[in-house]
Amino acid sequence: MRTQKRTKLVHEGRYLAEVDVELLINADEWSPYLSVADAYKLDDVRAALKAGDTATAAQYGRVFALTRWPCRPRLQGRTRIRLKGKVVKR
Repeated sequence: MRTQKRTKLVHEGRYLAEVDVELLINADEWSPYLSVADAYKLDDVRAALKAGDTATAAQYGRVFALTRWPCRPRLQGRTRIRLKGKVVKR
């Protein structure tokens, strides 16, 4: 059996956490899989993020707060839009 380090992303609400886990690799058909301790670690991080407890989640990995960013600026005033060769005023 060998192990491989991976970073799992846990997203809950407006928070995201990067948690380092080890995948266990065997020759069987269930491979690769997480250890029980790493699975509980991911569950604890998800529960902490859901409760908004970023301090507890930060004990297991890096925590990020996600914010919305506008995709396009809002146009103010009158704008001109060209549709198939015609100019339309708004």
